Amino acid sequence: MITQVRPRPHLRLSALLALPLAGLLPLTAAAAPAGGSVEVSASADTTDGADASTDARGKRAAKEDGSTPWIKRYRPTRNSWELGIYLGLMAPSKRHEFYKADLTMPPDFAHKLYAPAGFDLGARVGYYPLSFLGLELEGGVIPTKVRDGSGRATLFTFRPVIVAQLPWRIAPFARAGFGMIGVSSAPEVQGKDIDPSFNIGGGVKFYVNRLVVLRLDIIDNVATAVGIGNDRSNNLEVLFGAGIRLGKTKEPPPRRRELIDSDGDGLYDPGQEGVPPEDEDACPQQPGPRENRGCPLLDSDSDTLYDPGQGGITPEQTDACPAQPGPVNNKGCPLIDSDGDTFYDPGQPVPEEKIDDCPSQPGPAEYKGCPDRDGDKIIDKKDLCPADPEDYNGKDDEDGCPDKVATFQGVLRGIYFDNDKDTIKPISRKVLDKAAAVLKEFPETNWEVSGHTDSNGAREHNMDLSERRAISVKNYLVEHGVDAKRITTVGYGPDQPIADNKTPRGRAMNRRIEFKLLNISE
Repeated sequence: MITQVRPRPHLRLSALLALPLAGLLPLTAAAAPAGGSVEVSASADTTDGADASTDARGKRAAKEDGSTPWIKRYRPTRNSWELGIYLGLMAPSKRHEFYKADLTMPPDFAHKLYAPAGFDLGARVGYYPLSFLGLELEGGVIPTKVRDGSGRATLFTFRPVIVAQLPWRIAPFARAGFGMIGVSSAPEVQGKDIDPSFNIGGGVKFYVNRLVVLRLDIIDNVATAVGIGNDRSNNLEVLFGAGIRLGKTKEPPPRRRELIDSDGDGLYDPGQEGVPPEDEDACPQQPGPRENRGCPLLDSDSDTLYDPGQGGITPEQTDACPAQPGPVNNKGCPLIDSDGDTFYDPGQPVPEEKIDDCPSQPGPAEYKGCPDRDGDKIIDKKDLCPADPEDYNGKDDEDGCPDKVATFQGVLRGIYFDNDKDTIKPISRKVLDKAAAVLKEFPETNWEVSGHTDSNGAREHNMDLSERRAISVKNYLVEHGVDAKRITTVGYGPDQPIADNKTPRGRAMNRRIEFKLLNISE
């Protein structure tokens, strides 16, 4: 049983295709990067191939600077049609299967060779949605004859083709597609047959003007080969064609030179034609807003607010003190600290804790900028005695003034005793009377009266003497109206000297009576 072998598409280029396809490699590399996507330059797929000019509001304004470069003149455009015819030659393979096979006979029973080349005539129509990519339909006839002289035959082709081309006036291209090749002849010659084929090839186009295009195609038609198996035959075509372009074939307008905007702020360097005065840049090397004629906004003190009198700034952005830096919330003016204590004068936009309670007098942070000259922790503006510290004895401690009773404490000078006795000399009465008057003036106070001696003599004797002298003073005060319960006596003898016992003066100072405020009764 003989099986007729039907063709399967197979991509095998003949050696003759190598040269023209080599010129297409830049296109292939550009159109099919590693990721598989197609990248097209903007100039290759614009509607008219020209840069749109705008005005100063974002559209480029330009003037002509010469014609379009020759290589881009009349180049392919998108959304265009091409209609054409072609003439050429086709060289059928010696191993072709373009004949009517007799299935009862061996596969090559009716196989005959065609002439080495046959005249090729056809027509094509193509649509190019993109300037570099299109779809074409071709159909052609190839009148030929068989080599054994038994008669003539006509081969015919029909094929859809995908075309990828460079969008230049001289446009190399690659082409590929599936189609069919058939034969029509007398039964005794080759009969009638149609076989599928895969065509691949390339060539070059030349766009003569806006309407006319010339082209050269070199094609390998891959079809089945004679015999049993899956072998392939290669059938070469060389075609010369001419066509006309329809659709968007208008020549792009001349390229226009872009206006110069050196600093990129949307306004153009002065001295250029076609630029209205309002679009000229007064500061072409420094970007700035249009409202300020393209000049940068000045901020002399670098506080992020701008000097007044400039265009394009709002009142909120205007610096009220352009020569002195200051915070935005103070309109760019520096904060005032009249006394320099890091607390700010009232009425300025600072937190409450940073406002100076005493703006004209420096003071520490713990008193919110107010001074406390006497160090009694009562600030001067609340201290009735700012130069004298409060004694904090429980009586009138909030006024900042030392109490009268407080000045009475300590050594009470002017109290004298007979030698080595506890008898008070009359000369002491003036001092003791004054002490009695103070104690009666402050009846809520309680006191300690202590006696002290120098170091001469036995310590036990001095301890006893100092105690007796303190008792004598208490008795005097009680006799003059002071409550005895308010007075405590103690004798310290020589144990608490306040001067040097080696000198007469020192020993005299150590012999003394002291008053000490113990507490103040409620």
